[in-house]
Amino acid sequence: MGDNQPNANAELTRVIESARRLGIEMDEADALQWLTAMAAAHAGGDVVVDTRTGVFGHKVTMLDFSPAQLAHYREIGRLVEFADVPGVVETALALSGSAAQSKIQSYPGDCDYFERVNILADTREQACAILARIIREKALSAIKGATYQLLEVKFGSYPFEIVKNGRAIKKGAPISWTPDEIRAGQIDGFRPDGATVTLRWDEVAANPGWCKLDWVVADPARGQLANASNMLDVTWEARDGAITPLDGYLDPYFQEVYLDAASVPVFSKLAQHVSANALDDYVGQLQNEIKKYLAQDHLNYGKVAKRMYNIFRLTGRYQEAAFVRELFDEPATLLYQVWSLIQTIDDVSAPDSSISRDNLLAQADQLILAVIKTLEGDQEAEIVKRLLQLRDRLARQEIGQALDAQVEAARAQVINIVNNFFYEKLIALPTIKAYIEALQG
Repeated sequence: MGDNQPNANAELTRVIESARRLGIEMDEADALQWLTAMAAAHAGGDVVVDTRTGVFGHKVTMLDFSPAQLAHYREIGRLVEFADVPGVVETALALSGSAAQSKIQSYPGDCDYFERVNILADTREQACAILARIIREKALSAIKGATYQLLEVKFGSYPFEIVKNGRAIKKGAPISWTPDEIRAGQIDGFRPDGATVTLRWDEVAANPGWCKLDWVVADPARGQLANASNMLDVTWEARDGAITPLDGYLDPYFQEVYLDAASVPVFSKLAQHVSANALDDYVGQLQNEIKKYLAQDHLNYGKVAKRMYNIFRLTGRYQEAAFVRELFDEPATLLYQVWSLIQTIDDVSAPDSSISRDNLLAQADQLILAVIKTLEGDQEAEIVKRLLQLRDRLARQEIGQALDAQVEAARAQVINIVNNFFYEKLIALPTIKAYIEALQG
């Protein structure tokens, strides 16, 4: 902070006063310590290794990571990660999203992972074929277990417009594969003119596009469910050492905490090829996402707050970042997790689910208690009523007793409360209000 320390302190004081007026307690000493650490993080190299835990990542990201749940995240990581194949496939697995900000997000949402997958092959065609094989093998080997269930895999892009399950999908859209479709190795649908069409796994391999795998995992000891995903950033390394991203873009590393120091060499090799404009591109991408979540049809101020925090901490707007990071520790933000998990429970509550009834009931009980703890009055009564209906269905597991309408109604009520909380707090700080208005304008 240097010569700007007095001004920074004065600005921090204003932010703390604003927070307190809104009922948010900010510890001035802790906030100042974080601001100082943030400023220092921009000096010298931008990647650090924690030799005690064996994790590494961007300096700014590492400031928000707590190793308290590291063993838990590494255990789930063993489910979602891809194995190295000597001389063919090399990987580096990382936490991303709220899981990588566990020091400040007391109520993290999903268990999001990010994995760099570098494939060594003579040609791009061979690299794509290897990728198609290892993704399918991974999915088939981890479709269902006592504590996990695969939901979908995104692999490839539709080469033409298709109607699938009554829904029209545009050409170029990512392909979402269900477990049954992965087993079959094909997707059946219709052309817009009504002609039947079959799209096979190997046929889309040449343009893998956005690659992502999604599971639901259960933690019986904690009585919790979690959405676990692994987003892949796949590169092809030719025999001359040239690196080519298979989706056309090498992702930056501003939001990942890598779980194994042994993957430093492959990370370092790939990081050299990240664009010099990566930070600007990353910020621009986050701003576009904020615009999306400010739109009425996708309104989600919780997602807006998370993305603004990442922008502020990476672009030197530390006072605003210090304010937003405090919001993540407020009890109302627990409802963000509730919103996500209501649908998760419904997704895996079918009678043939591999997730046990006891795990589903335990998670439902936790959600009910969380709502009771956080809310009061009519809001609490209505949401608890709907969650009890969901729990009753889980307890009976009766086929044909779907509560889709009640589930969506409960989710809509919860996200409305979350939206109101974040909206009221964010716009109360003039600089953040102006930032939101600029993006909306």
